[in-house]
Amino acid sequence: MIVVNHTMSTQPSKQLETFDNPNPQQDYTIRMEIPEFTCLCPKTGQPDFATLHLEYIPDSLCIELKSLKLYIWSFRDTGTFHEAVTNQILADLVAACSPRFMRVKAKFNVRGGIYTTVIAEHQAPGWVAPTAITLP
Repeated sequence: MIVVNHTMSTQPSKQLETFDNPNPQQDYTIRMEIPEFTCLCPKTGQPDFATLHLEYIPDSLCIELKSLKLYIWSFRDTGTFHEAVTNQILADLVAACSPRFMRVKAKFNVRGGIYTTVIAEHQAPGWVAPTAITLP
């Protein structure tokens, strides 16, 4: 007999967890694509859908993925403008892990015939981006 448990074991959370960067001596990029972001339009209450693109160069801490998933889920019933939520996500992630560099790009689905993309960035004071290498 197969028993399926239909209760959810987790709930949305604003708590972001981190773990120690396994290679803090090196600049490297972590990229994440989050295709199921939702929040509510503050004017109509209708859902807004977006794909979030997160990329960052960690310093001493990295963002733990399950906590990121629950954090992103926490916006589902929040009425907020695209610009505000993108900048809030950046601020919260920077506060959690103090990266050398971080970019959050939110590509919202069409609403009223208009696609909106909001990009917010953070760069730690004194950090200089490595020179890009172009291979033939």
